[in-house]
Amino acid sequence: MNIWQIIRRLVPFVRPFKWLVVFSLILTLIGAVAAQVNPIVLRYTIDSIQALVEQGRTVEGAGSLLLFITAVLFGKELVNIIVKYGQSMLGERIRINLSSRLSQYAVERVLTYKYAFFTADENATGKLQTRMDRGAESLTRFVQRIFIDLIPLFANAGLALVVMFNANVFVGLVAAVILPLYFLLSWQQASLLKGVRRGLRNLREQRTNGLFNIIESIIVIKSFVREEYEREKQAGLQQNLIDAQLKQRKTNYLFDAMKTFAEQVGVTVIIILTAYLVLDQQMSIGAIVFHVLLFNNVSAPIRQLHRIYDEINEALTYAEGFFEILDADDAIEESGDVKAEDLAGEFVIENVDFVYPNGTQALYDVSMTIEAGKTVAFVGLSGAGKTTLLNLLCKFYEPTRGRILLDGRNILDFNTRLLRRKIGLVLQNNHIFRGSIEENIRYGDVRAEKAAVVEAAKKAYLHDQVERLPNGYDSEAQLLSGGQQQRIAIARLFLKDPPVIFLDEPTASLDAIATEQIKNSLDAIKKNRTTVIISHSISQIIDSDVIYVLKEGRVVEIGTHNELYDRRGTYFEIFNASARSLNLDKIAQTLEVQ
Repeated sequence: MNIWQIIRRLVPFVRPFKWLVVFSLILTLIGAVAAQVNPIVLRYTIDSIQALVEQGRTVEGAGSLLLFITAVLFGKELVNIIVKYGQSMLGERIRINLSSRLSQYAVERVLTYKYAFFTADENATGKLQTRMDRGAESLTRFVQRIFIDLIPLFANAGLALVVMFNANVFVGLVAAVILPLYFLLSWQQASLLKGVRRGLRNLREQRTNGLFNIIESIIVIKSFVREEYEREKQAGLQQNLIDAQLKQRKTNYLFDAMKTFAEQVGVTVIIILTAYLVLDQQMSIGAIVFHVLLFNNVSAPIRQLHRIYDEINEALTYAEGFFEILDADDAIEESGDVKAEDLAGEFVIENVDFVYPNGTQALYDVSMTIEAGKTVAFVGLSGAGKTTLLNLLCKFYEPTRGRILLDGRNILDFNTRLLRRKIGLVLQNNHIFRGSIEENIRYGDVRAEKAAVVEAAKKAYLHDQVERLPNGYDSEAQLLSGGQQQRIAIARLFLKDPPVIFLDEPTASLDAIATEQIKNSLDAIKKNRTTVIISHSISQIIDSDVIYVLKEGRVVEIGTHNELYDRRGTYFEIFNASARSLNLDKIAQTLEVQ
């Protein structure tokens, strides 16, 4: 992206603060005029003093002149202080408001994206956070640099150049020749660093993502004693980042030296030229200092051009990643117009194939019917496609081929938000937000009263344990055990009270007694609701109305527990393997003895 593309993209975000921008530009103009006062006053001072000396007048005779000069310079400085203060305050207000709008819009935009967007490798948590945070920060700095630095820079340099040309065309031409050289060097510098900056962005994203992985996987790292491996991997990323940063600094130092040399050439030529013109009696002695100071007003702002241009180009680099996120139109979650009112919950899956974005095919020609109010179980080995089917039924993904009907309508025609309000989902690994237990349970229904939250916790057999905590329902939820966090997820389900329930290993983190308690609660809530359950626990699936057996993405068997067991096929093998893993023979012998 180039500067003009960025500016066009930022206009809608800046438009609400247009009057702040207008006032900032007015102050910029005033500041540019004030910046030319010193050369003019100094020229006037030198020429006036020279005239007084030639007239033989003493210090007393120059008192009024000195008072006038003092008043002008102090007045100019007072104006300059007011202008700088106003620009800083306006720039800060623009920065804060713009940063807030960019960040909020990015969050709102990302929330509209499909689940698949977040599972893509390029959108890993650390990378996504870096692109959003650094993008908003860099774009905000970009706007601030434009209005607080770049526009005043050009205003000061341009006005000083006009004054120089007005005083003497030849001296003005010297400055006019040096300016393009500055811009050429800055442009060449930016071109060389463009790829380096993009590489720095990628390296920072990798470093941040690596740090996230370390924090999230710390128990695995320590259990396998892989601290040294992770240290070396992160050190390698850090070294690559150091090399890229040193390359950037080396290029900056080289071009800064060339621009400083060009500036000194300009100063030297102007001194020689003005000295010649003074000796030729074409201008006064004060004109030498006058033109040198004016050239400094031209070159000093331009001298800062690289620093500002460098930050602007960094903003351009991060802006690419930021706007890539905002422009992911194909990731926006599609939603139909059909409202999910009076949902019966009958699903008909017709010849569905599904291929993940990375090219892995998970389902092949799957067809099945889930009757309203019935309990259906998906059984199969890991990787058979069970969870993928649940994701399709929740509209987290869309079928690659085939269709899914809900109450006779294509599921894609339903309003996604309204549909998901009718679906309760409990996963094997449920996310618990940082916050209190009550806040986490209330996620099932944010408008629920405290009494409803407590009742849901009781149904999930969590209430008694919460009551024993020092802070009760105000305790931090993430500090609970895995089993207690699973009960929070189940309590959310009870609080939501949906007509359709999807359970993916709902009791995987619970002990035997808790599993029995939760099973009894789930059995109660499943009545007259459409329920789909995935579980490796025999007790969870054995009494389902119908069981679908999946193998390598295909439905290979359909029936009740007894029907499937009698067929002695895939289900028979899975059931017997589960029984052997539980050592049911010995358990049965123990029960018989008792």
